[in-house]
Amino acid sequence: MYSARARTVCCTPPISDTFDPVLRCWVFLLGAALAVGADQKPPEPRTLDDLKTAVAKILAETKTPGAGIAIVTRDRVLLADGVGKANVAAGKPATADTLFRIGSVSKAFTSLSILQLQERGRLSLNDPVRKYAPEVPFNNRWEDTDPIRIVHLLEHTTGWDDLHLAEYASNDPKPLTLFEGLTYHPDSRVSRWRPGTRMSYCNSGPPVAAYVVEKITGKRFEDYVQQNLFAPLHMTTASYLLTPEVKQRLTTLYSSDGQRVEKYWHISLRPAGAINASPRDMANYVRFYLNRGSLDGTTIVKAESVERMERPESTMAARDGLRAGYGLSNYTTIDDRGFVWHGHDGGITGGLTEMAYMPEAGVGYVYMINATNGAAFERLHKLMTAYLTRGMPDPARPAPASVPSFAADYEGWYEPASPRVELTHFVERIGGLEHASFDRGKLVITRLPLSGNARTLVPVTDRVWREEKQPVATVALISDLRDGRFIADGETMAKIPAIEVWGELALIVFAAALMISSALYALYWIPARMLRRLRPVQGARLHLSVRALPLAAVLAFAAFIAMFIAAGNDAIALLGTVTVWSASILALSVLFALLSVLALLQTFRARAWTIRRGVLIHSTLVAMACVVVALYLGYWGLIGLRTWA
Repeated sequence: MYSARARTVCCTPPISDTFDPVLRCWVFLLGAALAVGADQKPPEPRTLDDLKTAVAKILAETKTPGAGIAIVTRDRVLLADGVGKANVAAGKPATADTLFRIGSVSKAFTSLSILQLQERGRLSLNDPVRKYAPEVPFNNRWEDTDPIRIVHLLEHTTGWDDLHLAEYASNDPKPLTLFEGLTYHPDSRVSRWRPGTRMSYCNSGPPVAAYVVEKITGKRFEDYVQQNLFAPLHMTTASYLLTPEVKQRLTTLYSSDGQRVEKYWHISLRPAGAINASPRDMANYVRFYLNRGSLDGTTIVKAESVERMERPESTMAARDGLRAGYGLSNYTTIDDRGFVWHGHDGGITGGLTEMAYMPEAGVGYVYMINATNGAAFERLHKLMTAYLTRGMPDPARPAPASVPSFAADYEGWYEPASPRVELTHFVERIGGLEHASFDRGKLVITRLPLSGNARTLVPVTDRVWREEKQPVATVALISDLRDGRFIADGETMAKIPAIEVWGELALIVFAAALMISSALYALYWIPARMLRRLRPVQGARLHLSVRALPLAAVLAFAAFIAMFIAAGNDAIALLGTVTVWSASILALSVLFALLSVLALLQTFRARAWTIRRGVLIHSTLVAMACVVVALYLGYWGLIGLRTWA
């Protein structure tokens, strides 16, 4: 289950959109925009019929088969309907009763269950998990002083890695019990930092909390939700399981191209993202939030519990006053005009969903699509928020506070320090570098590459800051210095020395240039060798190894990276179990390290040979670059990588 938008949110591994801007395309598009002017911009929808027409247009332009949509106020459902096709081959239309997979939107039902039990005095959010479920495997080396608490499971502050590929690859049609799911490959549940300090999205947290619900109530979690949440919310067709009734109503699921049919994913940890629900179901669900825990006169949870869901409390940033962020399966988003929404989005193989509402305005929406099409998802988000805020004045922005005297201590470089997926931390820590500086009472945050794309923030309090055009704070200067100096900026960023930043970047550029040059040089020396134009040297054919071994190491590295990229949307199936693909990645990583070392040793041996100095120097440098890269990958566990482990 993944989030289609937020860095920190989601239940499948995170999707990253790849942008490959070509300059001449941008020039062409800019010229076309200037030529046709603003008249080409479609008018914003003013009525529900206009809205449905706009949704249909987006689906057609993005090749997305169908969608379920709901627009609600506190008092009534304005729209609950389907648009497009639930099944393209059969020509079956999407309707208000078509079931879609809502992915991580499912997580809130765990939080609501926990809040109900807290209201009944049967547990507390601050209770240690071990108190109720000591048999659930996890590893927290700070457990004696900083135990994992129920609130950490729901706010994603356990410090655990997200589910490993093997857990995602589990797809047993026979429903596992929740405990069976939690004991299958529990290796991801290791706290990497003190629980209750940094937020990092983790799909196994809510299922552990759901298991606590089972232990306390003696009921299967799905049965508890059906009786205590689905029924009073009038979610009459919602289900965690693929029952015969669900099969009849469920939309066909498609890949991002809207053509390839995706298989139904039987999630082993169902509370993380398995719910199937219709637009009619979800309309009632959103109204429940707008009515602060009640629906049609029935109180399901107290208003204070809903308010608690909407704010984080268990992070360092929250303790410093940051209220926008990830609460109890509910997070804050700010739209293009600065309106603050609450809710959750979700993604799963074959579907994307967003549920959002604005309690102050008393409006909310849901849209669900039956394809993993990020472009359609983002365009629908903008459409829905624009429609529901039409005619509203822009939100007021508070006057800036004074810059605190300690602000200068936070100037400098920062790297991501709360990765969701540890496997990709080795590259995210470089790609996510930020620089913070203060200029005339404003905080300026710039991401690499250093460009004019900096964000400018002003203080709300001495610790929390908001972007100039936004009404609420989204960044915090963390006061807890036990583990270093941090800034909370969507994720937790750790301050690092400038020399480390520039040293690593220089090393990356140097190593990349050398490894690329080895491949380019091969375009000359291999044909030259074949044509017998290379100068013969002492040691018969051994001198070729001085050129060949560094090149072989470079090619092994390129193949290693290429296999990850080529796996694409099939990564879970290809890498989550032992396959030719995953075994090849393991073999290539080891081969790269061995060839790198052999190449460097051979260049030292070659000093005694009669060989051109330039060739020897270049080969030595390439071999050294490969060894450095191998050492870096080895430090992060990428050499000998078993993606299925």
